[in-house]
Formats: sequence, structure tokens, C-alpha cells
Amino acid sequence: MNVRRLIPTTAVAGAVALGIVSLSACAGTSDAADKGSSGKLDVVASFYPMQYLAEQIGGGHVAVDTLTKPGVEPHDLELKPKQIGALGEADVILYLKGIQPAVDDAIAQAGVKNTVDAATLTTLEAHGDEVGHEHGHEGEEHAAEEAGHEGHDHGSEAGTDPHIWLDPVKYAEVAKGVGAALEKADPAHSADYKKNTDALVKKLGALDTEFETGLKNTATKTFITTHSAFGYLAERYGLEQEGITGIDPESEPSPARIKELQDIAEKDKVTTVFFETLASDKTAKTLAGDTGLRTDVLDPLEGITDKSKGDDYIEVMQSNLAALKKALGAK
Repeated sequence: MNVRRLIPTTAVAGAVALGIVSLSACAGTSDAADKGSSGKLDVVASFYPMQYLAEQIGGGHVAVDTLTKPGVEPHDLELKPKQIGALGEADVILYLKGIQPAVDDAIAQAGVKNTVDAATLTTLEAHGDEVGHEHGHEGEEHAAEEAGHEGHDHGSEAGTDPHIWLDPVKYAEVAKGVGAALEKADPAHSADYKKNTDALVKKLGALDTEFETGLKNTATKTFITTHSAFGYLAERYGLEQEGITGIDPESEPSPARIKELQDIAEKDKVTTVFFETLASDKTAKTLAGDTGLRTDVLDPLEGITDKSKGDDYIEVMQSNLAALKKALGAK
């Protein structure tokens, strides 16, 4: 089984030690962060969903640096000493605890006062790491019972699902929290941050309406995907997510799971097996070939690349909606 590498916290210990002096010296010490030489608020985002919020809400008042560059699988990120040092110099850090252990460890060492964990800005739920049916709260209870059986846990708490940004409603809750954090860090521009936050929340509300309307009447409610990242989205819009390999898109499914998915596909009139842009499509294509199904992309939006069907969060989510409507037989 080819499991994605999680970087153990000890792996960054040496690098952290190299940067510890600069981290201590540069960590924010006041409620109003000191701006960098650019005159803008220096914001470090852990990966794309945090970067998007910082850029949309911060506008021209922020300079945003992202630890996870385009095309890099976020879970596999290895931090260099220079990146760890830069963390300590940030005015604001935006991250999602549990997605990237190496980042979590470095941020804890950085000690920047204005550090925002998106997981604390909304309610995380237990969709679990294992494979199997995702039937709303029933699926959550099963997930809690079975958590830890297959794949790896990268939730902020044991058994929790960190993919909150794939639910526009939860993402809007996070946006409000990020806006408040930027207002606190840079009170001189609080009115602009508030205005930008309101505008983004409005866009996310419109996106939520698009999903709700587009997925209300469909021939089937079940979709199969390599990466079980869409638990929140499925629950929000009354769908059922079936992950081939659970939380880890690059592990190999068991023969029993393949047989189960074949049965589910037939019973629930599934038409499509989804894969994603940053992981191999081999398993999805094999399953689709065995069951006579189509394949398509459902993007978990952990990064934007030239393969992404859209230039930003809203556009890629709209592409996801179009793919789901086609696969589920929207009427």
C-alpha cells in the first residue's frame, strides 16, 4: 500500500532549532502587528484555502506568502529552515491545524501572536478516515466508532474531518473569523477588512445557493471519489460520498472494497468515479473500467495548478458543481 507520507513532528526539530533565534526575536508582541518593509501586513498562509481568504479579505493591505506552492500535495509538504524562519517574521499566520503536521509543529515554535487556526472558527465533524457509506449523521457515528482503522487521521481532533473549506457555509464562517483576526492585527484598516469580509461572505452565500439549487433534484445522490474529502459537501447538500480508499487518495483499496463499490454503483445508479488533480487517477480508472463507469475530476481545492478547472476557489467550486450535476443526473 502506497501511503502518503506524513512528516513526523521530529522531522522539523533540527530545522526549528536552526531558526529558533530569529523566531524568538521576530515573533509579534503587540496587539497591532508591526508591518514589514513593504508597508503591508505580512501574512503567511499554510495552503491554498487559507491563501484565498487572506487575499480576498486583506486586499491591498496585505502581502501573502503561501507555504504550499502550486502543484505540491499539502500533506507531503516539507519545510525548509528558511521557511520556518519566515514564519517567525510574519505579522499574521493563517493555517488549518491537522492537515500538515510539519506546519503545525513549526507554527507552534514560531510563537507569532496573531496566529489563526481555521479549525477553531467553525465546528469540525467526524466523517472519519475509513471507507464506507457517508449517510449524514449516521455516517458520522459509524466514522467515530471506526476512526483509526484505515489511512491516517489528519483531523484537528481524533476522528474529525478537516476539509471544512469544501462546504461554502462553513468556509464563510471561517472567513468571518479571518476577517476579525486581520482587523485586530491591523486596526487602521479594519473598515476595509470588514467590507471585504462581507463581500466574500456574500459570494460564498451565492455559491451555496448554486449548489443547493443545482443538486436538489438528481437521479442519484451517491458519488464515488478516490479522496474522501467531500464529507461536509455531501452532508450539506444531501449527498452520499463513497471513498475508494478513505482519506488517503494514494493507498490501494482492498478487493472487498472494490466489490462493495461495484455493488453500490449498480444499486445506486452511480455513473462516475471521481479523481483529483494532485493524486494518481490509476485506482479511479481501474474501478471505472471494471464497472463500466465514466471518470471525471472532483477537485478538493488543496491547491490551484494549471490543471485546475478554474483560476480561484469560486471558479473551481463551480466546476465541481457542474461535474456533480452531470454525474448525479441533475434535473
